[in-house]
Amino acid sequence: MRTQIVAGNWKMNNDLPETEALISNLKRQTKTSHAEVMVAPTFVNLYHAYEALRGFDIEVIAQNMHFADNGAFTGEVSASMLESVGVKTVILGHSERRAYFNETDEDLAKKVDTALKNNMRVIFCFGEELADRKSHNHKKVVETQIKNALFHLPDDAWKSIVLAYEPVWAIGTGETATPEQAQEMHAFIRKTIEEDAYGIDIANNVSILYGGSVKPNNAKDIFSKPDVDGGLIGGASLNAEDFFKIVNAF
Repeated sequence: MRTQIVAGNWKMNNDLPETEALISNLKRQTKTSHAEVMVAPTFVNLYHAYEALRGFDIEVIAQNMHFADNGAFTGEVSASMLESVGVKTVILGHSERRAYFNETDEDLAKKVDTALKNNMRVIFCFGEELADRKSHNHKKVVETQIKNALFHLPDDAWKSIVLAYEPVWAIGTGETATPEQAQEMHAFIRKTIEEDAYGIDIANNVSILYGGSVKPNNAKDIFSKPDVDGGLIGGASLNAEDFFKIVNAF
């Protein structure tokens, strides 16, 4: 059975007092689903969040990392630095990193390799823009992003890979892919993994999350689809009550 995951990406939000308040509220919530729960604070609050959530069933993860082990990369953070503060999972390839910081598939392949070399789990993001969907090129865009960044990996690496499909047109816009659109793309992703490289076992065992304006009022319908294994949650993860309504939507 695939792992169900709900991961909250806090992006560039919450200073230390706000982080403390949100964590305090998260601790008061009740989880009724079997989903793994993760939150991704900003870099400056990672260790505080890790310590504050120690012993709770919420994993603290990172929003990004560099592909180099160390060196003259001002402002960047390495895998070993993340590990040293208790972080074992990292989000890579988020659409905002691709769009605003010009991260390429080649860059992301190197980041994935570095994360896996350091025994980290990767939540790998990908997805099409509105123009791609309108031109009916969305599946090709998604296929290319996955293949360029991940299809060089050996079979055993996939046990540390979680996929996150995020239609760019549905991030921060209030727009959401319908549950049927999400299912169609998730099924296509799984078929691509199976038929183009890795076979049915790996395809059936990799968790694929949906990331695109998931809210408490639509999570249950989205998560009910057979190939949707959870969500990468943005804005709704900044409210503890809303976030746990999504966690419990399975």
